[in-house]
Amino acid sequence: MPDKKNRPYSSLVVDGLSKAAARAMLHAVGFENADFDKPQVGIASTWSNLTPCNMHINTLADSAAIGVEDAGAKAITFNTITVSDGISMGSPGMRYSLVSREVIADSIETVVGAQGFDGFVAIGGCDKNMPGCAMAMVRLNRPSVFVYGGTIQPGKERRDVVSVFEAVGRHAAGKLSDIELKDIEATAIPGPGSCGGMYTANTMASAIEALGLSLPNSSAQEAISDAKRQDSHAAGEAVVRLIEADLKPSDILSIKSFENAITLTIALEGSTNAVLHLLAIAHAAKIPLSIDDFTRIGQRVPVLADMRPAGNYSMSELIEIGGIQPLMKTLLEAGLLHGDCLTVTGRTLAENLEHVQPYPDGQQVIRPLSNPIKKDSHLVILRGNLAPEGSVAKITGHEGLHFSGTARCFHGEEAALAAILDGTVVKGDVVVVRYEGPRGGPGMREMLSPTSAIGGRDLASDVALITDGRFSGGSRGFVIGHITPEAYDGGPIALLEDGDSITIDAEAREITVNIDDAELERRKTTWQKPPAYTDRGVLAKYAKLVSSASLGAVTDQV
Repeated sequence: MPDKKNRPYSSLVVDGLSKAAARAMLHAVGFENADFDKPQVGIASTWSNLTPCNMHINTLADSAAIGVEDAGAKAITFNTITVSDGISMGSPGMRYSLVSREVIADSIETVVGAQGFDGFVAIGGCDKNMPGCAMAMVRLNRPSVFVYGGTIQPGKERRDVVSVFEAVGRHAAGKLSDIELKDIEATAIPGPGSCGGMYTANTMASAIEALGLSLPNSSAQEAISDAKRQDSHAAGEAVVRLIEADLKPSDILSIKSFENAITLTIALEGSTNAVLHLLAIAHAAKIPLSIDDFTRIGQRVPVLADMRPAGNYSMSELIEIGGIQPLMKTLLEAGLLHGDCLTVTGRTLAENLEHVQPYPDGQQVIRPLSNPIKKDSHLVILRGNLAPEGSVAKITGHEGLHFSGTARCFHGEEAALAAILDGTVVKGDVVVVRYEGPRGGPGMREMLSPTSAIGGRDLASDVALITDGRFSGGSRGFVIGHITPEAYDGGPIALLEDGDSITIDAEAREITVNIDDAELERRKTTWQKPPAYTDRGVLAKYAKLVSSASLGAVTDQV
C-alpha cells in the first residue's frame, strides 16, 4: 500500500477526522475507503467534439485512468477547454486561440492545486493544448506526464486542412471550380486527430517529447491507433512511478533540455509557434531561454525533414518509417542532442534511445545529415529598424534568402485577405498586416488564410507578408511574424506607409524599411494608438497582462 510520503498533497485533503466532509464528497463520486490511502492522480482531458483534434481524447483519458489504477493509485478525470484554430482561422474568433493557451494552463493549475492531486496526466490535441498543458506541469511541479492526442490520417489524395485553405486561393484565381473546391472541403479531414503536417500540433508534441515530458514516441502516433491508446495507458502507469520516485518537471527541465527541443524542432522543419511556446514554457520553469538561443542553436542544426507545409510528407508517413525516435538518435550520435537529460521514464534521453533502430533504407521523409534540406535553421530571428526587439521568420530555402519589395499596409487580417483574393496584391508587394500583436489584436491571430491565399494565387515566391501577429504551422512562403515592438505599442511596423521600400535578408538576419531614422521619428510624432478592441472580458484582461511576443506572450510576467 502506498505510504503517506507518496501522497504529499492528497493527504492534506482527505486524511484525519477533520477531513470527513471531503471524504463524504468523494464517496459520492466513486471513492471506496481504500482509495483514500492511494495517491490521487488527475487526468486533465481536453476532450471536446468541437474539433477533430480533440474529439477522441475522452477515450485516451479513459485509458490513462485505467493505467493509473492498474498501477495502484486513484484516478480522477477532469476537463479543460479547447478551441479550434482551423475553424476560427481568418475570423474574429482566432483572437481567442493564443488566449486559450493561458486559460488551459490556468485551469489545469487551478484544478490540480485545489483538489490536491499528487500527480497528473495532461492530454492535448489542438495547437494551444500542448504548451498549455506543459506550462501547467511546470508551474505545479508535481509528477506528471503529457500525452499527445495524435495526428490525423491523410484525407483523399493525401489532403489535409492546408489543402483546403490553399484551394480557396486557387478558386479565387480562377484555377479551381466550385465543384472541385467542394470536393476538397469534403474529403480533406477524414476523422479524429491533429492537422497532419509538421504544423504546430505535431511540432509541439515533438518538442515536448524532446523536453522529456512525454513518453518515447508519444508525439509520433496516429490519433486512432492501438499505439496511442497504449501510450495513454502507459502514461497513467508512469505517473504513479514518478510519484513513488518523487520525480518532478524541475528535475527534468534545464537549459539543455530546451536546447534539445529547439534542435529537434529545427531538424523537423517545425512551426514558428514553437519559438513562442518554448519561451513560455521556459518562463514557467524559470529557465532563462531567449529568442537569441534559437539563432545560436540554429547555426549548427540542419533541417532534415521533408515535411509539409514546405515539404512533401505528412506525419502519418513519418510514423510509417519509425516516427521521430530514429531522427533523435541520429542527432544524438552527431553530438547535437544532450543525452544526459532526464525524462519522465526515469531514464535519460540517451538511455531511451539506446535500442532505437535507424530508418529503413530508401525512405525519403528524413534526409541524412550529409544531405540536409537546409544546412542551418529555417527558424530565423530577424532584427533591424522594423523589428528592433526581434521577429521570427520561417525560411526553409524554398523561398530564397532575400526579398525586397514595396509595402502594402493593412490594419488587420481581414483587409489584407480581401486584397489578396481580389488581386490588389501583386508581385513585388510586401503585405504588412499590423495591429494583430498580443496586445493590439488582441491575441496575436495566425495568418494562415492570407498566406494560403498567396500560395493559392501562385504568389508565394513573389510576395512577402510581415506582421506583428503570428503564423500557423501550415503557413509557407516568405513570411515574417512576431514583429516587436508590435504596432499597438507604437513599434516601427505601425509607422510604415504604402510604397515604403522593405528589405528582408535572412542571411544577415535583418528586416529593414529603407528610410532614415529621422523620418521614422517624424512619423511617430503623428501616430495615434487605435482604440482597444474591447474593454471588457477575457480579451481585455489578456491585452492588459500579456508580454511581448519576444518574451513568449505570457500573462504572468513579474
